[in-house]
Amino acid sequence: MQKLILLLFFFLLNGCTFNNLFIGGEIDKVTVVKYTPYMKHHRAYFSRTQLKTMRDGKKYLFLYNAKNNDVGVLLHRKSQYVLYNMSNPDQQPMAVNANKKTKYWHALKSFKHKGFKRIKSLASVGYTASVSHKRYKGRKTLLIETKEYSRLLKLYKKAIKTYNASRIKNIKTKLPKSLIYSYYKQYEKRANSRKQRMQLKIIANKLQIKAPYIIEKKPKQTKVTTKQPASHKKKPAKEKIITGTSMTKKEEPVIQKEEPETPLVKKVSLPTPSSDKPYTYYLHQASLDELSTYIANKATKNSLSYNQYTMLRHRKSSLQEEKLFKEGSLEELIAAYKVNKNPKYKKRIMSLMKAKQESH
Repeated sequence: MQKLILLLFFFLLNGCTFNNLFIGGEIDKVTVVKYTPYMKHHRAYFSRTQLKTMRDGKKYLFLYNAKNNDVGVLLHRKSQYVLYNMSNPDQQPMAVNANKKTKYWHALKSFKHKGFKRIKSLASVGYTASVSHKRYKGRKTLLIETKEYSRLLKLYKKAIKTYNASRIKNIKTKLPKSLIYSYYKQYEKRANSRKQRMQLKIIANKLQIKAPYIIEKKPKQTKVTTKQPASHKKKPAKEKIITGTSMTKKEEPVIQKEEPETPLVKKVSLPTPSSDKPYTYYLHQASLDELSTYIANKATKNSLSYNQYTMLRHRKSSLQEEKLFKEGSLEELIAAYKVNKNPKYKKRIMSLMKAKQESH
């Protein structure tokens, strides 16, 4: 009993706690957090009391094994460079002894022979990583977490490249947009049809990316002319020789040239809106009646691009809503409020009801 008390007293003097006696197996060990068909999440707590700085003020370095698609983290302890495989928890840590002759570059070369090389960005191979300092059960630790999305990343890239969202439409696992954003933007610029834009919109919604409208070029109005048949050629000018009755021998005959008849060419132009006002007027200044008349004209839709026509329809909707808010009856406002749940409609309804009560 006395020995047990002395032992506990010894641990207390050295700043140890009961937790420290039993968490040795949880420190410096990679553990599995979550596995799904499209994501693998690993976590590790590394004791940072003996860690040394290696490069750029950091005490860790990520290495990548392209053959096995594994990510490792390199740490420098007092007498060793230790590499932990963050993708394969069952693999034992690999160590290289550190001394005066064995420096940082020698350790990297040694791990390179084992398949692990330096990598600039983990995102390029479908990984995300987070590093933070955390006190874990009374000990100062370096918390490192990695998530692998390589399989899901391939599916998204194929869906974007082929403009086919059916491959990823029903996948619930979310892909971080930082892994795919630049790739998505590359193919967004190439989309030139409505079908491709609609597929990209579905993909963008899953990635939570705001996909801007792709502005289509406004078609130029060209004049269509009826071609003259090939067989109809211009006839050479006829020459008429006019001789006067009283013409003397010295007088020469007068020659008159008849001008050739030019064929009539019918000019047919594409239908254009009857209004002389520009498109920007209807987009920003026109009243609701003017805009409705302009949109109702069939020639308007033919002369504008898809995006321009859509923007006009959006403005018409906003003008209708504004008119309803200002001039609508109490019943109309109540019906609209049930649909949009807009607080300003509620305020307007209350003011109308109050005015109605005061009038009675």
